[in-house]
This record gives sequence, C-alpha cells and structure tokens, in this order.
Amino acid sequence: MTASLGIGAVVLLLSVIAVRVSSKLGLPSLLLYLGIGVLLGEAVLGIQFEDADLTRSLGTAALVLILTEGGLTTRWTAVKPALGLGIALSTVAVAVSIGVTGLALHHLLDLDWRTALLWGAVLSSTDAAAVFSVLRGVGVGKRLTGALELESGINDAPVYIAVVLLASPDPVKWTAPLLLGYELVAGAAIGLALGWVGGFALRRAALPATGLYPLATVAVCLLAYTAGDLAHASGFLAVYTAAVVLGNARLPHRSDTLSFAEGLGWVAQIGLFVLLGLYASPGRLLESLVPALVAGAVLVLVARPVSVLVAALPFRVPWREQAFISWSGLRGAVPIVFALIPLIQGMPDAQHLVDVVFVLVVVLTVVQGTTLPWLARWLRLEKTGEAREVQVDSSALDELGAELLQVRIHRGSKLHSVYLSELRLPAGATVSLVVRAGQAFAPEPTTRLQQQDQFLVVCPESVRTATEQRIRAVDRAGRFARWKGDAGLP
Repeated sequence: MTASLGIGAVVLLLSVIAVRVSSKLGLPSLLLYLGIGVLLGEAVLGIQFEDADLTRSLGTAALVLILTEGGLTTRWTAVKPALGLGIALSTVAVAVSIGVTGLALHHLLDLDWRTALLWGAVLSSTDAAAVFSVLRGVGVGKRLTGALELESGINDAPVYIAVVLLASPDPVKWTAPLLLGYELVAGAAIGLALGWVGGFALRRAALPATGLYPLATVAVCLLAYTAGDLAHASGFLAVYTAAVVLGNARLPHRSDTLSFAEGLGWVAQIGLFVLLGLYASPGRLLESLVPALVAGAVLVLVARPVSVLVAALPFRVPWREQAFISWSGLRGAVPIVFALIPLIQGMPDAQHLVDVVFVLVVVLTVVQGTTLPWLARWLRLEKTGEAREVQVDSSALDELGAELLQVRIHRGSKLHSVYLSELRLPAGATVSLVVRAGQAFAPEPTTRLQQQDQFLVVCPESVRTATEQRIRAVDRAGRFARWKGDAGLP
C-alpha cells in the first residue's frame, strides 16, 4: 500500500512537471502522460497491466470528471453564438464522418462493413481533454473556440451509442435512430433539470465550510451522469449539460469551485493518459503503424473536412474557419476508451483496433496539436483582444460580485498606442495592473498601451460581457471603434 501511494505521488509529480516541459517543447502535455504510462509498462519498467474492463471503467470515470471541468469552465456568452454550429458538429458531422471513414476503410483495409463503420465511429469522437487543454491556448475567436468546445463536450454521447450498437453481436435495427434521439434528448433534459435544481439549492444552502461548495457542485454533475445512465439516456451529455448550467449560475464561492474542478480535471487527464499508456503494448504497436496511418489520412484529409463542410452549410461559416475546425478535430483518450468496448464484448480482432487507435492518437496529437497555433496565424484567425477569466485565490471576488479578466496585446492589435482613458470601459470596470517587459506597474489614465503588454481588468459581474465587447472592439477597430460601428460582438 505504501509503495503504491509513493509510486502514484511520483507519477503525479512527473506529470505536473510535464506540463511545464510540454509548454517549452510545444508538445501537448497529454502526449507526455502517455509516455509516462508506457515507461511504467511492460516494455520498460515491467509493470504488467492488461485488464481492459478495468481500464474502460476507470477511463469512463475520468471522462466524466473531464466533462465536468469542461462544462463548469464554459461561458455561456462565449458558446451561445456557436450553439447551432456546435450541435451540428457533434451530431451531423459525426454521422458523416462515420459513413465516409467506414466507406474508405472498407475498400482500403478490406474490412467488412460493420467493422469498417465501427472503426469510423471510434475515430469520429474528438477528445474533450485534448480540446480544452490545447485549444484554449491557441488564441482564436470565441465563436470558433465555443463551437469546438461544444463539439468535444457533446459528441461523446452519440459516438458512444454508435460504438455500442456496432460492437454488439445483434443486428442494427431500424429503431436505432429513434433510440439515439431519445438518449440525446433525455440526457440533455436530465442535465438541464439537475443543473438548474443544483444551482438553486447551492445558492440557498448554508454549508459550514467553503470547501464543501465545490464538492457539492461536482457531486451534482456526477449525479446527472448517474441519473442519465439509469434512465437509459446519455450520461455523458447529462453531465456536460449539468456542468454548463452550474458553471453559468450565480454559485457561491464560484472561483473556488472552478479552481477545484480544474484540479480534478487535471488529475483525471493525468490518470487517464498514464493508465492508457500503461495498458498499451509497444510490441504490438509497430504492427499497427500502417493501418493507423491509412486511417489517419482518411480521417484528417477526407472524412473530417467533408463532415465539417456538411455540418457548417446552414451557418455560412467562412472557409478559413472551416479549415481550422477541420484541423482542430483533436483525438485523445476518448477514442482509445471507446475502442475497448468491442474488445470487452469479445468482437473478433478488437485488440487490433485498440492498437491502431493508440498509434493514431499519438501521431495526430503530434501533428495537429503542434501546428494549430501556426495554422491560426496563417489563416489570420488569431484574436488578440479576447479577455479570459482567471482564478485568484487571494481575494474573495465572489463576495464582491466581481470578475477578473486578463488581456494580452499581440502584434497587429489596434489596442497598441491607445491610452487607458480612451478604452472607455463600462462604469465600474477598471484596469488595475499592466505588465510590460516583465515589469508590473499600476497604470494611470495617461498610460499608453503597447504591443506585448498584459493587463488585468476588474469589473462587476453585471458589466463583464460589455467589458469584453469593448476590449474586443478596440482591438479590432482602435480607439474610434464606436464611431466605426464595431460593437465588439464575437
């Protein structure tokens, strides 16, 4: 027992250090977690772990916590403009991706139709952990970020149902679409109901300790997953919907709750990827390299662009944004966890699918995760005046009804050379700190902003949205943004 705790502590510390290392190397930290798991496994340190059922169970639990963190930290104002696109990407695009990938792999890899469609289903799910950890640091507009976050948070539900149906030995009946529709609608309804009730109860609860509020909030989200599962609805969609509702409610000690959820999310991500790396067998992975590259090429170059094009048709999404969305379909732990379902059910050659997906996730994480920032700049989608929420433990912002926003001025931003007095932020909002060339100082109204500056804005909750819109407008149109008609909308 003592040795296990010590090993767990060392792995956790190494994973935390990996976050710093990955930021310097430009690699997603999730890839390093997989590497730590492989290092601990049979090929290097010799730890034997081959329990697919336990891996799937622990993986599902980790995904629930990751979706909880993602939902709680999702701002409704950011995702609302992209709600339709996000839902289309998580439903219509999933169906198109399964069909296109299955058709191609049936002919290219000589798979039977059911197996080919199963491969397509497993590979069609984008990963919430990968998207939340990589995309939020890229710096694209909130409409794109919101659509991709919604997609990664919602599409686990229909993909899971599709994988279970295709992995079952029973024939797929004509009622399958009706079952899918029920599970999604019921899951969303359960999440909405429990999220609203949970927020209502927490606002009126008088808990004896501050730390109990984050625990209660997460417990409500976990209850949503359980309720959805017991109702034969989508537990994944229920937990994400409940978390979004709670994250946008006026929760007591909201900053503490979000910090706690973020910590849980990191632990879940670390544990999940280390576990999957531990489960992998490097000796089998080399045999899966060619099928993985074929499936990856089909997925990234054909299935994903076609599915995005079809899903985005009603929304008139510019081609640059479609190209970025297509390349942002990050795969991570979710496809590996879903690939374990047919293995557990005893489907022939299911272990080969798990190995192929593992190799594919590593390759696509390296290729896509490291090139997203470059692609955003090349497509001119990088936004420089977007404010984001930060958590501050040393001040009771919740009690003050205040929000703290951080803004970085990138090259090309029209915030450059603007005096603070010309920002004309809403009443109550103020720039409290400017950091320039590593030096922090309290600004004056006559302080002139420069490229590469970072500044903090404190504002009441009631004017947070208006403050973001004003900063965004000046970033795009300069000090005369109002005269030019730029309202700062996403």
